[in-house]
Amino acid sequence: MANEILNNLLKEYEQKKLRAEILADERKETLYKKIPRLQTLESEINYSALSTAKDILNKNYSALSSLSDKIDSLKKEKESILKENNIDYNYLKPRYECILCKDTGYIQKNNYQTEMCPCLKQKLLDISFNKSNMSNLDKENFSTFNELLFSDKINPEKYRFPISPRENIIRIKQKSLEFIQNFDNPNYKNLLFSGNTGLGKTFFSNCIANELLKSGKTVLYQTAPVLLENIIDYKLNKQKTNLKDINKSVLETDLLIIDDLGTESLNSMKLSELFTIINTRILNLNHKITKTIISTNLNINEIFSKYEERIGSRIAGYYDIYCFFGDDIRFKNR
Repeated sequence: MANEILNNLLKEYEQKKLRAEILADERKETLYKKIPRLQTLESEINYSALSTAKDILNKNYSALSSLSDKIDSLKKEKESILKENNIDYNYLKPRYECILCKDTGYIQKNNYQTEMCPCLKQKLLDISFNKSNMSNLDKENFSTFNELLFSDKINPEKYRFPISPRENIIRIKQKSLEFIQNFDNPNYKNLLFSGNTGLGKTFFSNCIANELLKSGKTVLYQTAPVLLENIIDYKLNKQKTNLKDINKSVLETDLLIIDDLGTESLNSMKLSELFTIINTRILNLNHKITKTIISTNLNINEIFSKYEERIGSRIAGYYDIYCFFGDDIRFKNR
């Protein structure tokens, strides 16, 4: 099944790549008819580059300097013509959906080895695990954040905090942005979002996921009940999926978002798997920086009571804890 999914995705990538290149050729053809000199320059640049390669192979280094100067001169003339006609220099290049892999699904590392591009990794995650969990990223992002939905009234008796819900949510937004900016810092802590339903925990998880996806990170978003049930099912061979694949995805994805922690039915196997996930990702045991966001209705004391102390202590020690409080904003946002 996994190979079939990958093969189907690679076919889609091949079609995207071909479509981008066909459209680029069409733009070139239209522009060359309008400005024939551009086509002449392009041909001369390509011919000179080919001549340079031949001279290198034949060790005719004396001609390289003059060829290099000629190519530079041709490129400058090309840039000048494009600028005079208010045409961006990249107009003639294919507009690939992913600039990293150029819609091939794979990128070349410095040692000339290839590895799967983050964009392809993310598509595999979306199909296999995320499904519809991150379907609202176009609506739930920092640009749609509205602090006015939160009360500016300070009410310690009602909320148990000496600041207003609005001041608190603005602070959480700032800390979320700092989390994104410091994502590649191994010493920067993970996040625990704690609070009742309808106070913005999922919204901010999606905001962070959105920004990290834009930067080429992979994100796996799953509820705690589904995540733990799936892992147990795979281990018991109830689902025809390679256990190594799901473990790799859960443990190695750049950002893992565990939603609704505390709503799952617990047993010893699930406790063991939850500890493995949290501990492995904290210690970066897969030789890469990984971060985790946990969203829960429980406070830290309730987490210690519900779960083993080793899980509670890992969260208390390696997570920045932010409490969401106020009135349910879901009804205000309609």
